[in-house]
Amino acid sequence: MSHDERDLFLRIQRGETARFDELVRRYQPKFLRFAFSKLGNREAAVDAVQEAFLSAFAARDTYRSEYAVSTWMWTILINLCRRHGERAGRRQTETLDARHEPPARAGDTGGGLQKLLLEEQSEMLSRLMTELPEPQSDAIRLRFFGDLSYEEIAQTMQSSLSGAKKRVKLGLLALAERLRQHEE
Repeated sequence: MSHDERDLFLRIQRGETARFDELVRRYQPKFLRFAFSKLGNREAAVDAVQEAFLSAFAARDTYRSEYAVSTWMWTILINLCRRHGERAGRRQTETLDARHEPPARAGDTGGGLQKLLLEEQSEMLSRLMTELPEPQSDAIRLRFFGDLSYEEIAQTMQSSLSGAKKRVKLGLLALAERLRQHEE
């Protein structure tokens, strides 16, 4: 658990609410990558992330300091993404097109052909991710889009450490098999 984040959040709870912006800056890029991967639409991802921050701020007094701030924040986002996905009727990545680009990652460069190839790969990955059981796809998203450790994934998904590792591993194996089938 990051004592820095815990201390920051305790200060927010004590009334230094303007400090919440620091948490937004820390989490927003990862949250957007996760939400876009799950929802397949930039506008829906932005809405889910904004709603997650608003919910976390509104519920700031319910945070308990014996838990990691990151676990609490990620749990809020995952639950909101599930609700957004259910509301959208599971259209998720089927609507992915050039108007719904994923949030940019630091260091992204690109032009022409490289950008088209990356978009095609992103679309395929998003489509394949929707075929996985939700616990596996969420664990993969947390690991690779959210950069969470296995311990953080376990806490966020309320599973054991070995359960979190197993979800990621089984999901990656299933993705690899689907990619192999696609290439044939």
